[in-house]
Amino acid sequence: MSPAHGALDPKRWKALFFIALAQLMVVLDGTIVNIALPSAQEDLGISDANRQWVITAYALAFGGLLLFGGRVSDLWGRRRAFVIGLIGFALASALGGAAQNEAMMYGSRALQGIFGALLAPAALSLLTVLFTDAKERAKAFGVFGAIAGAGAAVGLLLGGALTDYMDWRWTFFVNIPFAAVAAAGAIALIREPESARNRSRLDIPGVVLASTGLVALVYGFTRAELEGWGDSLTVGSFVASGVLLALFVLVESRVRSPLLPLRVIADRNRGGAYLALGLAIVGMFGLFLFLTYYLQVVKEYSPVQTGVAFLPMVAGMIIGSTQIGARLVMRVPPRALMVPGLLTASLGMLVLTRMEVDSSYVSVVLPAEILLGLGMGTSFMPAMSLATANVRPTDSGIASAMVNVSQQVGGAIGTAALNTVAASATTAYATSHLSSIPDPWELQAASMVHGYVSAIWWAFGILLTAAAVAAVLINSRGQGAGRAASSEGGTADDEQQVPVLVH
Repeated sequence: MSPAHGALDPKRWKALFFIALAQLMVVLDGTIVNIALPSAQEDLGISDANRQWVITAYALAFGGLLLFGGRVSDLWGRRRAFVIGLIGFALASALGGAAQNEAMMYGSRALQGIFGALLAPAALSLLTVLFTDAKERAKAFGVFGAIAGAGAAVGLLLGGALTDYMDWRWTFFVNIPFAAVAAAGAIALIREPESARNRSRLDIPGVVLASTGLVALVYGFTRAELEGWGDSLTVGSFVASGVLLALFVLVESRVRSPLLPLRVIADRNRGGAYLALGLAIVGMFGLFLFLTYYLQVVKEYSPVQTGVAFLPMVAGMIIGSTQIGARLVMRVPPRALMVPGLLTASLGMLVLTRMEVDSSYVSVVLPAEILLGLGMGTSFMPAMSLATANVRPTDSGIASAMVNVSQQVGGAIGTAALNTVAASATTAYATSHLSSIPDPWELQAASMVHGYVSAIWWAFGILLTAAAVAAVLINSRGQGAGRAASSEGGTADDEQQVPVLVH
């Protein structure tokens, strides 16, 4: 039987393990495939011009269908969506690992994106409806936030190990045991509250407009990275995205059962959390991208060494999320965690601007990683919890999907925009130093590092902007305010309220 809404599920902590395992699989898949891509490209005969579709096929399907996946989990039930997403993701991963040509590879990646768009919002919304006690939600979101932040770095380590010591195909096959264990655990342990089910009809016009609009947006940034911002198809993608998403907002304001109820994003605190989280992801994607290149190309680390080099940042994220964020979130407002956390992360980015060709890992990269990990872990946890707090239980899936949308769009922007900055700075430096650095390798290395540092300066500014957004927009007083609202018979958002996570 499903527990009544408000009753604490006795199996919720065991369920958290399997939800977190699924989240880890989805997040690390974003980087684990990148490490394996050169080997897969060679084996399958994929051209340099087409290799980007291994990444793009996943990004378009995942980013474009997130809102649809979030609402489907509200309508079908989150456990059902979670299990279907896991099984589909595992089958798609098996197809990718068995790929014999590029068409099979692209198809498997698109299928991974489709099922990932169903799985990711279901996982986060399950936490929202299972953990209704504020202190317990803080701990649960601390674990979830640590995994969400650290999964990308874990993917680098696991991808490097599998590619170096086994075969690139295992970067796909490794998802199968993850998914099997998580699905079995979900079937045995997860019982979501029946009152959290949404019985309304699916908003088909909203699905079409949101999906095509988000696909156009993600594709625009992806193409900009490859073809430039002035490319006609790049510009056309952005224009189409703007028109489609504007129509989506118009439709959502008028239909009876909207895909995305505008109240979900109109709330000042949730909107601020989505925006701050998205900006932080922009900066973080730049970090992973350029620090990986720096360690592997300039410092000549192996893929496994690169993964190990990222472990201090993983440790910092776990400590920041579970030991700082989760412990303080009941005592201080979310803004008092997010702003210092983002400023700490920006300080780590500032340390990285000192990076040179001959910089040592211990003197520059290590302290930067520790600051970035602690800062991101501390800020991600309250941001993710605030983004799903105070919504109707029946809207928890779509609110969770918006967290993933902010991350996905932020990742697309970060990869495209910061890579463009780095490429331009690299070219300019190489051109201006041709005569002063005659050695070709020295010139190439110095030019690359100059480009990375130029992009990291932008990432530093973006993290400062995220901190400013959190300081200005987020004004939630947290759990105390939530209790007051409840005791007076009202809520901050709706007549049905999930207890506020934060103090």
